[in-house]
Amino acid sequence: MDVHSPRSLAEALALKAEIPDARFVQGGTDVLVELNFDRSRPAALINLNEVPELRGYGFEGDTMILGAGLTYAEAMAAPLAGKFPALAEASRTVGSPQIRNRGTIGGNLGTSSPAGDALPPLVIGDAEVCVASVRGERRVPISDFVLGVKKNALAPDELVVSVRMKPTGAPQTFMKVGPRNAMVIAVCSLALQVDRERGELRAAFGSSAPTVRLVTSRIDEADAFPARVAEAASPIDDVRGTAAYRRHALRVLTGRALERCFA
Repeated sequence: MDVHSPRSLAEALALKAEIPDARFVQGGTDVLVELNFDRSRPAALINLNEVPELRGYGFEGDTMILGAGLTYAEAMAAPLAGKFPALAEASRTVGSPQIRNRGTIGGNLGTSSPAGDALPPLVIGDAEVCVASVRGERRVPISDFVLGVKKNALAPDELVVSVRMKPTGAPQTFMKVGPRNAMVIAVCSLALQVDRERGELRAAFGSSAPTVRLVTSRIDEADAFPARVAEAASPIDDVRGTAAYRRHALRVLTGRALERCFA
């Protein structure tokens, strides 16, 4: 298997156009697992670690642009943790320190697992996913990007380049249920935001439906909100938990998240 290490975004996209069966890889926390278990054997790997356009973050007006290569460790640190608290809290629960230093936001989007810890915070933030190919760039609302279990709106030749999201300053948090606090796939997860300026509650949950789902309500309906979130779920029974347990856990998490944000 050939490994290519482009030095620019244009070079990376050109390689993908030239070798359609190649796989992009950066942190490798999902792709290398597939290779190790022989679930995937691409024609080539395109290593994105030397592509500067995918790194870091910046402002465009009042919108923050997070590079697809942003690691969980970087999302946990200032100033991003102050801008997007739920994303920082979710990042702290991902894997081990080694995984947090390698895994990326773009990789979580590309995998599109309903258990992806970064996805609920991006959903409550109305994030836009910026994707590119040799044919050009486009922006996809995150609600239209993840289409199902490990399915997304990426064309075969496209790459997630960045995520655009506006900091609101509203209190928000992230919680998940698992056998332990980190290094575990969520049985269910929840990101919640209390926007007093808009009078709105926003919650997005993972691991309880084929995609991460958003539930909104007015602040004056906060008492009924935990039940609404649980009702919006369509969980399954699997080795990590039953559907009934997931619904119950979502109801409890929503209540606790509301208490934390209102406090």
